[in-house]
Amino acid sequence: MNNYIADLNKAFESRVRLGIMSILLVNEVVDFGTIKEQLELTDGNMASHLAALEKAAYITITKKFVGKKPNTTYSVTAEGKKAFNLHIDALEKLIQKTI
Repeated sequence: MNNYIADLNKAFESRVRLGIMSILLVNEVVDFGTIKEQLELTDGNMASHLAALEKAAYITITKKFVGKKPNTTYSVTAEGKKAFNLHIDALEKLIQKTI
C-alpha cells in the first residue's frame, strides 16, 4: 500500500502557499499587490510565506523601482513548478484512494 501522505511536500501544506503557487503557475510574473488582493492577506503574513518559498528556491523575487515607487514581483522557478506539480499529483492520488 502506498503512503500518499509521504509524497506531499511540506512547503505547500499552508493554504496561503498553495494559493501563491497556484497564482504564479498561471501567470508568468505577479506583483505583491495582486497576490495580496487575490488571497486577501496582510503584508506580514504574505511576506513570511513568500520568504519561505524563496528559501526553498520555488520562487524568485525581483525588486525594482517604477518611477519612484518600489515594485516587487514574483515568479515560479522550474524547480518550484516541478515540486508543486508533484505535490498536486500526490494530493490527487490521495483523494482518488479515499473515494
